This record gives sequence, structure tokens and C-alpha cells, in this order.
Amino acid sequence: MERIKLDWSPEAISGRLKVEYTNDTQMRISHETIYRWIYLDSRNKGDLHRHLRRRHKYRRRQKRYGSGRRFIPGRISIDQRPSIVDTRERFGDWEGDTLEGGKGSGGLATHVERKCRYLLAAKLTDKKAATMTQQSIKSFRKTPRILRQTLTVDNGKEFSNFKELEKRTGLKVYFADPYAAWQRGTNENTNGLLRQYFPKGTDFRTISEKDVVIVVKKLNNRPRKCLNYQTPHEVFSQALHGAL
Repeated sequence: MERIKLDWSPEAISGRLKVEYTNDTQMRISHETIYRWIYLDSRNKGDLHRHLRRRHKYRRRQKRYGSGRRFIPGRISIDQRPSIVDTRERFGDWEGDTLEGGKGSGGLATHVERKCRYLLAAKLTDKKAATMTQQSIKSFRKTPRILRQTLTVDNGKEFSNFKELEKRTGLKVYFADPYAAWQRGTNENTNGLLRQYFPKGTDFRTISEKDVVIVVKKLNNRPRKCLNYQTPHEVFSQALHGAL
């Protein structure tokens, strides 16, 4: 409760416990359990929800995350993802998603490295899983194997070929919980930056591969406060140097 009142997010609390009690599995609690506790407190007229980022009293479901869908067969939940991914201590842990364009116009496959916020993006002509898989494999082709550890994605059908993606890239794919955009917050935030250049409704049939490369380069060379005002490119280059 103390950390909630310090405005720590449930995800941060859950992740911090893993760091502080590395060898004590009894000191574990999932962020989902913490959220349920906060919302139960809200129903009992408590005010813990005021310490959440958006201060919602109740969970607001986001339909795009698994609504009306069955889970992809063979998926491995984020709950089984190595705890080191939460801490951002190493390079090579990625978050993946799609940036959708206007209806029937395609979009982008976006992958963001959690530690340095480095972005990989490729055009999608459609929402098919085969297209997403092919373009994702292409995106990671020049990234050294040691910098391809994990990839966390949502439950969209475009990731249903994740086994092929694992086989071809060496990444271990984990699936976020439904309605839990914060579990891939790095990618969500980066997609928000991309919207400056590709607003909702963009017809990606009019966007060239060169256009995408230019925008990605701009974002990867933009200083970030979370990186002490270094750029994702600078930090990722350091990781590349170490990997090679």
C-alpha cells in the first residue's frame, strides 16, 4: 500500500519485488492482482485509484487487446517472461505491435527495444499473419543474435505465426494480457510518436519504404529524457559495439 501511495504503478511494484526478493518466490504478486485490489478498494469507496496514472476507478477495457478473440494456440503468457526483462538491465528485449493505417491500406510492423527505445519498422500491405511475420523477420535481419532475446506482443491474430518468427529470429515471444496496453508501454509510446508523421487514417499505399526509413531515422536520432538525453541510435550503437 505504501508504494501505491508513492504513485508507483502496479507493474513497477511487481517488478521491484522481483528485484528486491530475487530468491524468495513467496514475495511475488502480479500487477493484475494489484490492479484488482485497487479497483476493489474503489468499489468500497477507497481512494487508492487516485494514485494510478489515469486515476480510473474501474478497469476500462480496450477492445483491441483480445476482445472477442480466443487466445492464440501455444502462446506463452507474459507472466512466464524472465524477470530481468522488467528491469531493463540488458539489451535485446523488444516489444512488437502494428500501426494501422486507413481501412484496407496496410500499416507498419513496429518493434522497439526496451532498454534504449531503438525502433525497427517495416511496411505492411495487409493484416495477415504471414505478412507480419515476413516483415518482422526482415526487420531483425541485421540485428546481432545476442540482441534478440525476447519479444512481447499483444494477442492480435497477426502474431499467430509467432513460432515461425521465433525459429527465424531466435527471439522468444511472450504475449501480454488482454486489455493491458501498459505491459507494452514502450511500444505504445513509440507508436504515439509515429502518429505525428502517420496520423490515424493514413493511406499506407501512398507511403514508400523510403518515407518509413526517414521517419524511423528521425525518431532514433531524437534525444530522450529517459536516456539522459542520448538518442536511441547512440545507445543502441554502444550495444552493437559490445555485441560485436
